[in-house]
Amino acid sequence: MSAEHAIKSPQHNKQSKLKLLRRAVFLTLGAALVSVGLEIFLVPNHIIDGGIVGISIILSALSKVPLGAFLLLLNIPFLIFGYKQIGKTFALSTLYGVLIMSIGTTLLHHTPPITIDPLLASVFGGIILGIGVGMVIRSGGSLDGTEIVAILFSKTTAFSVGEIVMFINLFILGSAGFVFGWDRAMYSLIAYYIAFKMIDVTIEGFDESKAVWIISENSDDIGDAILSRLGRGVTYLNGEGGFTGGAKRVIFCVITRLEEAKLKSIVEELDPAAFLAIGNIHDVRGGRFKKKDIH
Repeated sequence: MSAEHAIKSPQHNKQSKLKLLRRAVFLTLGAALVSVGLEIFLVPNHIIDGGIVGISIILSALSKVPLGAFLLLLNIPFLIFGYKQIGKTFALSTLYGVLIMSIGTTLLHHTPPITIDPLLASVFGGIILGIGVGMVIRSGGSLDGTEIVAILFSKTTAFSVGEIVMFINLFILGSAGFVFGWDRAMYSLIAYYIAFKMIDVTIEGFDESKAVWIISENSDDIGDAILSRLGRGVTYLNGEGGFTGGAKRVIFCVITRLEEAKLKSIVEELDPAAFLAIGNIHDVRGGRFKKKDIH
């Protein structure tokens, strides 16, 4: 072992421990929030979520067994089943998150609900649940075994992970109508939709990245304005018009959601006739683009 490697190793180990600690903190906080969303808002009002959580709520209501027991028992088989496919880190992070969620729901089981209004419970329960699940996913884990099943089945079927999860959840949410009544099933759909949206916001953040393509005769002026007024780097691409066959200069850059309005005003100011296309990006790495992350 070289002296340089020996010097770097303690620093590397320290960074690894800090990263592991951050992951554990956010997994714990996320799973705890899910427990609050379930036991303080949704479960007392007979409103369910999708996946294993929804099945667990239904089984708990029918059997009077605490919700936490079903959350743990139903998730473990999926973790064992998909251990090799999903990886050790993901499996252990998921197991830890599920344990915290199970303990949390058990401790909060007899806590009085904050509201008995089903609409308020659906909205605020969905928000808290979505934030919690999003934090767990950003930390490299999951709280639902159905996602593991979807990943495995997507490899052998023509359906995507999202389509499989949606089919499973529609079946589970529909089942709530037979157990809690159809009005509660509809409230469950509201809570599920809100939670789904909040998961996206939590994972991507309010500064979600967007890719921008601009075709303009004033490409130099627009590019300079983006650099100076937004502080974002730009890349110039050479293109050819499919209709005219003429040379086109394309500006490509990446911005955040909060910068979108300002970029549009820059383009409108410098070339109202410019072609502008903006699309969402799931992830951005490298270059000079900086984005906040909790990892």
